[in-house]
Amino acid sequence: MTGYPTTWRRPPQMVTDRGWRIALYLGVMVYLLIGLGSVEVNWTRIAEGGERGLRFISGFLQPDFSSRWKDISNGLIESLTITLTSTVVGIAISIPIGIGAARNIAPAWVYYICRGIIAVSRALQEVIIAIFLVAMFGFGPFAGFLTLSFATIGFISKLLAEDIEDIDEAQAEAVRATGAGWWQLVNYAIQPQVTPRLIGLSLYRLDINFRESAVIGIVGAGGIGSTLNTAIDRYEYDSAGAILLIIIAIVMVAEYSSSYLRKFLQ
Repeated sequence: MTGYPTTWRRPPQMVTDRGWRIALYLGVMVYLLIGLGSVEVNWTRIAEGGERGLRFISGFLQPDFSSRWKDISNGLIESLTITLTSTVVGIAISIPIGIGAARNIAPAWVYYICRGIIAVSRALQEVIIAIFLVAMFGFGPFAGFLTLSFATIGFISKLLAEDIEDIDEAQAEAVRATGAGWWQLVNYAIQPQVTPRLIGLSLYRLDINFRESAVIGIVGAGGIGSTLNTAIDRYEYDSAGAILLIIIAIVMVAEYSSSYLRKFLQ
């Protein structure tokens, strides 16, 4: 039986020739210098931005929850509604797509279609999708719901498909040996192995969707992000600070709650 190594060994170098390594280092440094030189710095705007930044920090340290509480509470409820509905709908659509995108259980034509759907969903960032959907359906939470549902499909489906492809094949072969059909194979051999992981991913995506709902709201897709954008546009930095504190608090609660729930379920 081979034991664990007791001495540290340096990993092999990709470029063994010392001259080529020096040339690569110099090339990277020259590229960085050229890149920094191409950045046009407007020192006047930086100075003005620093002043506005100090005003925002002072507002953040003295948050105002009362003057715009009605708008904040409406935006928060809207964000939570978008988050929950888009996560549930996205997961419900992701499960069949994820199963179809698993090479070891899906026919080739189904596999390529489902992988194409995943690729399209993952290729576009949420803000880009939100801008497109806002242009189609107008401002409001419906565009945000569609955006986060679409993003959830790419996230959950890809990871679910990879989990299915990495299952213990011995359990699957044992179920096949009983003469079980495809649905029985999925239900009795695959579902018990991937369900704990799917629950953890779903909770993680719920956390992501809430944070993303604040981002896409800035482009008009509803939620607390729209309220935050309005407060910043009006230079109400104390209200903006209050909104950010609420977002941070909810994300922290969701993070600790999801971690505890994942441990409980697993």
